[in-house]
Amino acid sequence: MMQLHGIHHVTAVTGNVKLNLDFYTRVLGLRLVKKTVNQDDVSAYHMFYADKRGTPGTDMTFFDWPQTGPNVRGTDSIVNTMFRVNGSAALEYWTTRFHDHNVKHGGVEPFAGRGIIRFEDPEGQRLTLVDDLGAPFEGEPSTGVDIPLEYALRGFHGIVLSVPRLQRMEPIFTELMNFEKVSEQPSIDDPSETVTIYAMDGGGPGKEIHVIEQPNLQPGFLGRGGVHHAAFRLKDDAEQQAWLKRLNSLGVGNSGIIDRYYFKSLYFRISNGILFELATDGPGFATDEPLETMGERLALPPFLEPRRKEIEAGLQPV
Repeated sequence: MMQLHGIHHVTAVTGNVKLNLDFYTRVLGLRLVKKTVNQDDVSAYHMFYADKRGTPGTDMTFFDWPQTGPNVRGTDSIVNTMFRVNGSAALEYWTTRFHDHNVKHGGVEPFAGRGIIRFEDPEGQRLTLVDDLGAPFEGEPSTGVDIPLEYALRGFHGIVLSVPRLQRMEPIFTELMNFEKVSEQPSIDDPSETVTIYAMDGGGPGKEIHVIEQPNLQPGFLGRGGVHHAAFRLKDDAEQQAWLKRLNSLGVGNSGIIDRYYFKSLYFRISNGILFELATDGPGFATDEPLETMGERLALPPFLEPRRKEIEAGLQPV
């Protein structure tokens, strides 16, 4: 059976790129592995924060759209991004760190057999830390700030979606995307709501999506502090071609394959508000910069390089 291999990246929206850079690097300890532009709108930065090497499955990315209004929370949207850390001591460490850095956060709570901490970035982006119980991690935590290595973020645990009617969406998850339904949990906020957990490629940290059915909520509206899309991992071009063939054979509208230079992308909507991407693991962020200095200068894919002067002139220095 065709499988996706976990979360590849999550792309969200910021209205203040300097504040965003400070929070994700200095507070969360991620590394800025690529400072580039939105290839469909070169007036906007596209920032990639990840582990030390920019490993697929660790990078939270942002479009800088300062003219955009605040995100309007609601259903039919991606409502939370979950990062993983190793062990209960790490959660205790982050509780203290969030307090010291005036980060809006809750305490350690149990959910689905793991400890979690829910928190927000300065623009209201909803995030969660999840104890991965020491599961294997293929990346290398960033060591650029004062966070002890054993407590550092270890990429994604999963994402949370809100949908108005799960019955309508479930065939997309189980039949189109081949996710496995692994459990149902009462929502922490409202025990009358159910969170259904789906797993891909064996499940576990990095390979989960949590779906909350919220029929009484108004639809969300994307703005700063919201998630634009979530991407899932494909090993190589051959897998991507097979998924393109699958989407086309089932009549699922899609973007076709787009070469983003650092990876290749295939986009499709599962609803008005939820955009998914299937992205290849390679070639990766060190394609055009040495690993040691990734993220230090504005990186442009070759097709935009001739426009560098014009593009740099339109960006605020960061």
